Amino acid sequence: MIYLTFDAGYENGNVEKVLDTLKKHNVPAAFFILDNLIYRNCDLVKRMANEGHIVANHTKNHPDMTKIEDKDKFEKQLKDLADLYKEKIGKEMPKYYRPPEGRFSEQNLRYAKELGYKTIFWSFAYADWDNGNQPCPGKALKKILAHTHNGEVLLLHPTSSTNAAILDELITTLRKQGYSFGTLDELTK
Repeated sequence: MIYLTFDAGYENGNVEKVLDTLKKHNVPAAFFILDNLIYRNCDLVKRMANEGHIVANHTKNHPDMTKIEDKDKFEKQLKDLADLYKEKIGKEMPKYYRPPEGRFSEQNLRYAKELGYKTIFWSFAYADWDNGNQPCPGKALKKILAHTHNGEVLLLHPTSSTNAAILDELITTLRKQGYSFGTLDELTK
């Protein structure tokens, strides 16, 4: 079982391509978003939700949450995004949270849990977030496949042109290897 997750702060043409590929293969994913994506690409966020993907909390504006020690300020980062999602998308945002850059403290984990959130990290990610320094598709695919493991929570960035280019082949190859794709709801039961 593989769990596909994406951290998405904006659209640059590739997020839509990723959604098209996921739809083609009927593969569920989780998108951890920022408020910018809702403000600038509300229809794209609606599409994520309407196509059955989990749209989850990556904070309002991607701060280093380890520097936020006040629980009310911590909560505001999550609540402001969840409130905006409800207002613009018309649905409750699922209570999954991914700390920006994976930075966390024990206090942050406790705060998230007290607020009813399940904190989701990853078991594999690769350097795909710098749009000015994209890995070559062949090497990226080889790297991802070399690290594939049962129960993997794979972190990708959907703004990556490389990821948009390789996702179809990645899904096809993983299925040929016997993998299925699950949801965070299944993972966290």
